[in-house]
Amino acid sequence: MGIKLFLTACSIAASKLKEHSVSTITINHVAERAGVSITTVSRVINNEPSVRKKTQEKVLAAIKELDYQPNLSARNLGSAKSYVMAYAYDNPNTYYVTGMQNGILEASREQGYGLLIHPCDSSSEAINDELRDLVRRSRIAGLILTPPLSEMETVTETLQELDVEFVRILSGEKLEGQAENSIIVNDRKAAYDVTEYLIGLGHKHIAFFSGEEGHGSSTERLEGYKAALSNHNIPVNDALIVPGEYSYESGDMRARDLLSSSTPVTAIFGCNDEIAAGALHAARLLNISVPDQLSIAGFEDSPYSRQAWPKITTAQQSNSTISHSAAELLIDKMRPQKSLPKKTRDAREDVTRKIGPDDRLYTPTLLVRDSTGPAPTI
Repeated sequence: MGIKLFLTACSIAASKLKEHSVSTITINHVAERAGVSITTVSRVINNEPSVRKKTQEKVLAAIKELDYQPNLSARNLGSAKSYVMAYAYDNPNTYYVTGMQNGILEASREQGYGLLIHPCDSSSEAINDELRDLVRRSRIAGLILTPPLSEMETVTETLQELDVEFVRILSGEKLEGQAENSIIVNDRKAAYDVTEYLIGLGHKHIAFFSGEEGHGSSTERLEGYKAALSNHNIPVNDALIVPGEYSYESGDMRARDLLSSSTPVTAIFGCNDEIAAGALHAARLLNISVPDQLSIAGFEDSPYSRQAWPKITTAQQSNSTISHSAAELLIDKMRPQKSLPKKTRDAREDVTRKIGPDDRLYTPTLLVRDSTGPAPTI
């Protein structure tokens, strides 16, 4: 099941309150400073809309002045509602996972939630039982899922059976049918843009190094690549579509094989930056100049693309921005609304308006660097 790393969005405050001469600030101190009840302070902390604006401002001012940070464990024990969300993933890309974690953690801190990081093996036959155990034992209020977990119907069905809120980060083109609980990354459009840029440089022999077939992003990026070729009347050459893994080693190995063969190739488009960086390494070993003899492009704008020499042209994707939006959407879904008066519910913005289309549909943008140039004559 992997090692669980519990990250809490709220640490125990250690500031000193002069007039009380105590080492820890509590909710009682906040209530006294704001001149309200402890219950009112709790309602403000929990973002309940029933508190008047003036009262809310007084409580927030007291919290800021005293540097009060709620004790998440006590908060969970004292409430029937859980204030812990989980991020479940199966992805060997450290930079991808770190970016996702950072965005979720930032959003959870802003809203007073804890975060449980749960790496797992999506290919395991026991994956659904594992998630059931995670939700029940850890009192999870909601989960954020990234590919390939987010793309597995059995996982979605399991979470629906548990009646737990969840948000999926998926690869796709539109929000249709997915808006309610998903953040969509338009990998296809971004891959189209990268390929079209290479075509604009005169490249007609563009290789595509795919990622694992189990990831929707691999399929979407391949479709974007094919669409760009087709729209510019360039035949798709199956010999230039090379399957593999989302890894540096896979990019290196595939580039060595392809560049040592008789297949004409003037550019390589890696399905992520690790693949592209591996291909760049292979070109260097084979004494192929980049970009004079070979252009290389990647996807995601990870440190692999920024730290390479030359720096790699890529599709810039902010994983922390994407996951921050996912966490905001999940938190909004987790907030209890049925118990509120109808007038109050009607006055609140619903999920589809609060987390608007621009936040739920994300398209990576082309970022041109030194690894791409005009196509050589072959």
